[in-house]
Amino acid sequence: MNRGLFPVASPEAAGDALRLGGVCIYPTETYFALGAAAAEPAALARVAGIKGRPTDKPLPLLAADVAQVRGVLHPDFVGTAAFADFLHLAGLFWPGPLSLVVPTREDLSPLVKDAQGRTSIRVTPHPVAAALCRLAASPLSATSANISGYPPAASSQELDPTVCALVDAVVIGSPEPAGGPASTVAVPGGGGRLTVVRPGVVSVEALAAAGFVLTVPPPRS
Repeated sequence: MNRGLFPVASPEAAGDALRLGGVCIYPTETYFALGAAAAEPAALARVAGIKGRPTDKPLPLLAADVAQVRGVLHPDFVGTAAFADFLHLAGLFWPGPLSLVVPTREDLSPLVKDAQGRTSIRVTPHPVAAALCRLAASPLSATSANISGYPPAASSQELDPTVCALVDAVVIGSPEPAGGPASTVAVPGGGGRLTVVRPGVVSVEALAAAGFVLTVPPPRS
């Protein structure tokens, strides 16, 4: 792809844009993502609009570290049995492609929460994605940087110029995403119970080996 077709930026410049309510494309451990700060509802609405994603389908988030995740958790969640499971999973699998669906603060945009006030969030191992979260001082939306229904981009050459033209910055960085399965998505239930919403990179075998009793969706026919 001709990178002159989109605004390639340094992480520092993209972080400035994100803090000002902008939207950027950046690499994660799996695919390139469309990023906006978790506390910027207008920017999150732009992300959904650029992607053509239904607004009732919550945007997932990623963060630089567990402390950043804890900063967006709902206060009532802290101290519960499910929170204990969350901490156990975080210690075993983060940073990594395990997204945990947990209750988040009431002031976060509905665009990142389901009907129960929960958000899918993970701590990324990708150095560029983590740096952007720190520079933005916020977790970032992490939906793949493609129009809904089209393949996600695992390399800069696969990025859609139409999508790139609609954001404030594109960060390439190194390493490029690994592609393959998306992150595993699971809901800590407390008492060692875990509901797997979407199987992915982290296998159900690894989750079971960590001592969790799993509820797993049936395989697609």
